[in-house]
Amino acid sequence: VQLQASGGGLVQAGGSLRLSCVASGRTFSYYAMGWFRQAPGKEREFVAAISRSGDSTIHADSVKGRFTISRDNAKNTVHLQMDSLKPEDTAVYYCAARYTMLVVTTTGQYDYWGQGTQVTVSS
Repeated sequence: VQLQASGGGLVQAGGSLRLSCVASGRTFSYYAMGWFRQAPGKEREFVAAISRSGDSTIHADSVKGRFTISRDNAKNTVHLQMDSLKPEDTAVYYCAARYTMLVVTTTGQYDYWGQGTQVTVSS
């Protein structure tokens, strides 16, 4: 699976961004998807994940109520809607895929990764 993330940028605190990740190469609906982020000097951390059907989602406590993961299997795309952004959300955001029925939240369980898209939130 090849993953291409986009949608990052510079936004003021309180603003919104919508990240997208387009998959190619395999049957997208067979893969659970996730979003992770990595700030400078920090480890990559879980942000949100969604099952392959889209029926189940998990969001990290730090983004719950502000970020929403969704997917469109017809368009081979997973989105991360980010609202009420804070400066601490600044990071490179990565999408990831795993061939599983489950919702996956740990970095090591994902098989495929996108290249990352930079999100910068100014105060």
